[in-house]
Parts: sequence; structure tokens; C-alpha cells
Amino acid sequence: MSLLQTFRIALRALLRNKTRSLLTTLGVVIGVGAVIAMVAIGEGAKARVEAAFASMGANLLIVLPGSTSKGGAMGGFGSMPTLTWEDLNAIRNECSAVRRASAALRSNTQVMSDEQNWTTSVTGTSPDYFDIRSWKVVHGRSLEGSDVETGTKVAVLGQTVVEKLFGNSADPVGQSIRIKNVPFQVIGVLERKGQSAMGQDYDDALFVPQTTFMSKVQGGMAQYLNGTIFISAVSATTTAAAQRQIMGLLRDRHRIGPNQDDDFNVRNLAEMASAQQEGTKNLTTLLASIAAISLLVGGIGIMNIMLVSVTERTREIGLRMAVGARPRDILAQFLVEALSLSILGGVVGIALGLLAAAKLAESFGWPTLVQPDVIAIAVGFSAAVGVIFGAYPARKASQLDPIDALRYE
Repeated sequence: MSLLQTFRIALRALLRNKTRSLLTTLGVVIGVGAVIAMVAIGEGAKARVEAAFASMGANLLIVLPGSTSKGGAMGGFGSMPTLTWEDLNAIRNECSAVRRASAALRSNTQVMSDEQNWTTSVTGTSPDYFDIRSWKVVHGRSLEGSDVETGTKVAVLGQTVVEKLFGNSADPVGQSIRIKNVPFQVIGVLERKGQSAMGQDYDDALFVPQTTFMSKVQGGMAQYLNGTIFISAVSATTTAAAQRQIMGLLRDRHRIGPNQDDDFNVRNLAEMASAQQEGTKNLTTLLASIAAISLLVGGIGIMNIMLVSVTERTREIGLRMAVGARPRDILAQFLVEALSLSILGGVVGIALGLLAAAKLAESFGWPTLVQPDVIAIAVGFSAAVGVIFGAYPARKASQLDPIDALRYE
């Protein structure tokens, strides 16, 4: 008997009991749908974490100055200036794994336009900062080396500052603002960067040349750098090497002994991102594993119904064998029936899984990332469930004795 004939016979048998066949596939539908929805949500969360860290900068390292200690109370990193401008130049010139390095001198200050005012983060920095942060200017221009050298009173604004001082659709390039009553000319507007994973608004910021910052916004501390250092490694694979080079260089420059603690801290955002992604990956695996249990339950349901079907159709099986059907024909028929139920459940489960993922993503405000290989694996697994759990009932049917089967009532 051909495969097409076997399929037709199996299909007719399933259609004779439409409700039972539909309920049998329900376990597979729920299992496949749950796997696809959970993996899509998990991958979307992972992509969101990656995007959040990417918005902070590529291959980013941040060097923080030391901590004060008074009466046994530690002030935390950044509370005591220990980094110098010479340290910054040494990092640029002596660390081979470092691509860019820039100071970031920060102060929360009120900024005024002609009609509005807003308190925001004012950062004194250099042109390299925007390259390190992968932050482009969408209107006007960015800071240039000449602005830093001459201490020009110019400013680059984030999108939130533009909206608060000038309005949503305004172009502030060329207009004047006042920082601590000092006039600055707006020369550029940065692209929208959004929020960090902790809710910080990156766009609520304003940038001026570091020399202008020290002379007009917040006084400098001679050779000490009253802020942090942002560093970009040559590549993602050299970030750890850059961190080791920086730590070794600063320990040597600050004359820190082998058993002494560092008077600085180097934070590797790549390690933080990797830890976040690993946590999200584990959560996705856990959710998918729980959802996959539904597939096993669905497979047990298929086996149960197929065993019932074999019992109900014992006389039919005996009659088919009496007119020439071979055991392998009977085996193939029941395997095709089980496989059809599982594949049908898989197809319906894909549609429901994609719909559920979209609805959940809309509710949580997360992106969804549906991978074709996950869909293929889910369908393949559902087909395997049909074959595995349908094999025993099919084998039982094929081994029936024709005479005993015809006598069965």
C-alpha cells in the first residue's frame, strides 16, 4: 500500500472523531505555543539588555577615582580625586588595547534659554567622548579639538534638554543659552539615546568643552581630574586586556604596593552586559523547559487516545489484515495518524505562540525576537512527540492476530 493511500485512510479515521482529534492535539498546541512565546519574550528581553548596554558605548570601560575615609566611614569611589590629567594622557599613549579615552567632568546645573530653564547634567569633555559612547550629532556639529584648546563657550544638547528649553520641534543650533549666567552658543543636537536599564535618561544632558567647564562651570583642581575617565577598547575581545593594562599602569603611576588596595576603580561594562545576558539566557531556558513539559503531556495524550483507538478498531484491523494488509501497513497507518495530530498541533501552536508573544510584548513593553530555528525546532519536536508516543499503539495494532481481532467485540 502506498504512502498516499495510508495517509488517506489515516485522515478518514481522524475525521470520524473530529472532537476527540481536536482535543488530542490541544496539548501539543499549548506546548508548542508556550515554547515559542517564552523563547520569543526571553530573546526579546536579551536584545533589550544588549541595546541598553550598547547605548552606553562600545567596548566601554569607566575609570573612577578613589574613596575618602573619615572616622571609618568610606565615601565610595569618586569621592576623592586621585586621577590626574597625566594619567589620562598615559592611558591614551601607553595602553595598546585602548582605542579612545576621554575625561567626563560632570555637574548638575540650571540651564536657561530666553524663555525656559531646566536643571540638567552638564558634562565637560572632549570630542573623543562621543566616539566612545557611539553618540552621533543629528543637527549642527559636535565638539572639536579647537573648542577644547581655546575654551570656547559652546554646547551640544541632548534631546530632552532641547525639548525643555526650546520645545519639541525647535532647532536650537545657533541660539544662546546660559549656564550659571554664562552665555553659551548651541552648536549641535545629539541623536536620541533613550533610557538606561536603570531608568536614567541619557538625553537629559548637555556637553561643553572640558576646558570651558573648568573655567566657567566648575573650577578645576590643577593636575587632578575632578571626574571620571571613559575608555573604549580596540575591540570587544580586547576589553579585558585593556582593563588589565589600565590597572597595571595606574598602580605603577600611583606607586601602589603589591599588598595595597587600588585608589581607583575600573568598571568593565562588557562584563556587566555579559552577566545580564547570561541571567536572561538562563531565564529563557527555564521558561522554555517548563513550556516543553506541555509537549510531553500532549504526547502522553496522543498515546492514550491512540491506544483507545486501537481497542475500538480491533475488528477493523482484523478485517484489513484478512483482506491482505500487512503488519507494516497497519503500523504505518497508526503512525501517520499520530504524526498528523502532532504536526497539526504544532502548526496551530506556532500561530498561537506568535500571537501570545506579540500580546505579552505589548503588555510589558518589551521587543519580541522570533527566531526561525526556534520555530523549526518546536515543529520538529512536536513531530518527534507524535512518532515516539504513537509508536507503541501502532506496534500494538500491527501485532494483533487477525482471527482474534475479528472475534473481538
